[in-house]
Amino acid sequence: MPASELIHELNGKPIRISVPSDRLVVDRVARHMQRRLAENDWRPYGSQADALQAWARLGGIRVDVLRALDLL
Repeated sequence: MPASELIHELNGKPIRISVPSDRLVVDRVARHMQRRLAENDWRPYGSQADALQAWARLGGIRVDVLRALDLL
């Protein structure tokens, strides 16, 4: 692993981040997804499956968080 590569762990799974401040982004996205799961809130999408499919297309940290939460 290159010295410049950082790892943040979420749900026991490693997420590669490029800058230390991305740790906050990972945690914020994880809280957001956990809230949506708890409230079953997938707006503006019609279902959880539709929401996950749309978010997966965006890539980036969000997809890494969804994988760490076993949603993808």
